[in-house]
This record gives sequence, structure tokens and C-alpha cells, in this order.
Amino acid sequence: MHVAQLNYFPAPDGLGLAEALEAWPSLVDIAESAASAGTRVTVIQLAAQAEQLHRNGVTYHFVPAYDTSVTERARRVARLLDAINADVAHVHSLGAAGDAYALSRELPNLPILLQDHADRVPSRWRRSRWRRWYAAVHGMAFTAAELARPFVTADLVNPSTRVFVIPESTSRFTPGSRAQAREQTGLHGDPGVLWVGHLQSGKDPLTVLDGIAEASMRLPQLQLWCAFGSAPLLDQVQRRIDGDDRLAGRVHLLGKVSHEHVQSLMRAADLFVSGSHAESCGYAVLEAMACGVTPVVTDIPSFRALVGEVGRLWPRGDAKALADALLRSAAQRPSPAEVRAHFDDALSPQALGRRWGEAYAQLLYVRREVTP
Repeated sequence: MHVAQLNYFPAPDGLGLAEALEAWPSLVDIAESAASAGTRVTVIQLAAQAEQLHRNGVTYHFVPAYDTSVTERARRVARLLDAINADVAHVHSLGAAGDAYALSRELPNLPILLQDHADRVPSRWRRSRWRRWYAAVHGMAFTAAELARPFVTADLVNPSTRVFVIPESTSRFTPGSRAQAREQTGLHGDPGVLWVGHLQSGKDPLTVLDGIAEASMRLPQLQLWCAFGSAPLLDQVQRRIDGDDRLAGRVHLLGKVSHEHVQSLMRAADLFVSGSHAESCGYAVLEAMACGVTPVVTDIPSFRALVGEVGRLWPRGDAKALADALLRSAAQRPSPAEVRAHFDDALSPQALGRRWGEAYAQLLYVRREVTP
């Protein structure tokens, strides 16, 4: 079976194909996950110039079509899909429904699957058009079944469309020596708790700080380490830390660190914490579990789907519940080997590859059944 994975979001100007793949590791991870299960995978990426690369069993094409009309893009992509004899089209983002619809007009017998990437339900006045576009696809994939519900409630999902539950991505992080990682990073604490995420309202760092302060009353050696990129709430976070003796000296704001250093921090940590109010997946949670770290995260659909029995969930915005979850996790939690075993079984590239392979096979089988 030959699957074409399509990304209609254009590659940044000035980046070659290899550089673009470094900038977008998830594009590579999803493709290589599917390939690991025996599916032949070709990635088609819209860009300013044509380029081709074969790496780790996956063929990548830059297709110069993003500055054209939807119809012309569809024609160019369809010609390439015809040339490579693709069996299924896996389109990144529900927001690419218009392009998927145009592609279906060019290749009416090609099964098309859309994958959710934190996509929002279109506004009411636009839904009739989107309903028509979505009706042209044969499958949709979400990290959790509950994430499909808003689209179903808005009558945007055709009854014949298959909905697949597959994590949005995976991680290539691995466990390592905790002692060595602590020496390398300086991370310490009993427990040592790690946060990786932007300091913004949707991630709710202020509630996390309140929970840490509450938990520290019974966990005097607790330390929180925060790696972050954008930080619109940095001033509020700093004021909150400075204004509470339970947090001053206990919270370490690391700022932006390299992806490699994130892995070292996760290997050094005992617990991973997140206060997110909504996520389509949760890349940092995946990375933490890949390193064997117990997640203590908000009770939202994507996190429930990811952490299974190896994590602790707490209601978003509830600092006391977070403190209780931290206390329970400090007292009793799965071993790093148990967390990693869960990751290997359900979230690893190989596990995702099997699930993608099953989804593609279902779409191909159903399409062949209905095609005259």
C-alpha cells in the first residue's frame, strides 16, 4: 500500500527540504511512523521550489504550488499522486478541507483522510461550504474521540466518514540515566517536577504555581523547573513567585532551551506537570512519557487518551486538586520502566505506525467495495 501524506501549509521561504524537515519534526515522525509498519509513504509538501529527498524509507517532495489557486494546486498534486500511484491520501489538518475537496474532484476514486492538528470548527455562516468539503473525505483522525464531537455536533462529519482515534504524533526521546541527567542539567528536588510549555493563559502556569505552593507544605524538597518559549505571562509568573515564600527559591525559570536539553531535563525529572486547558495532543507529555516520567496533567480529552493508567489527571484550573495529585504521585507512582512500557505499547512510532496502517487499510478496502 502506498500512502501520500500531504501538507498544504507552505514550507518557510528560503528553507531547503532537509531544513524544513528539521523545523517540522512532527511531519517526519508521522511519516516514518507509518513507514515503520510496512506502509510505503511519500510526503508531499507545498513549497516555493521543487525538490526531492529520500530518507529513512520515506520519499519527500517539495511541490511548487502554494501560490496558485486551489484548483491549480489540486491539479498539480493530482498529477504527482497519479505518477507515484498513491492508494490513499493522508492530508494534514482539517483546515485543508477545501484543498482535499478539490483533490477529490481530480481523483474521485482516491480515499482521503484528514488528520486533526488543533483545528477549530468553522463559524456558523461558513459551515455549509465546509460541510460540502468534509463530505468528500472518507476518514478523519483525532487524538481522542471526544475531540471529534464538536465537528459531529455541528453536523460537519458525514455519517459515512470513518473517525479514527490515533495520537497526533509521537516522540523519539528515550529514557536515560537519571543521575547522569541530573548532574548534566542541575535539576534537583524530591520530587523534581518539570514544566515544558509556553507561559500563556491556555497553559495556565499561575494555577500550576498555586498547586506547587500548596503541595510544598507537605513536600518541602519539591522543586519546579520551567522550560518555555513564548512568555506573555512572564511578569505575572515572576510576581507570583516573588510574592510567595513557598515558591521563592523553589521555582526555576529556565526560559527557552534546545530540544536536546529538553530530553535531558525529562530524564532528570520525577514528575511532569501541565496545566493546559485544551490540547489536540500534547507533544511535551509524549516526550515526558518517552523518557519514563510520570505525567501529572489536566483532565482533558487528549491527555486522557495519552496517559492511560500511568499518569495522574486533575481538573483544569483547580490548584488544590493539582496539589493532591502531586502528593499522591510523590508517594506512589509507576516506575520509569512502566511508563516507558505504556509509551512503547500505545504511543511509540511503531505503535502509531500499526494504527495508521490499519486506518489506511480500512479506507482502501471500503473505497474498493464501493467503486464500480
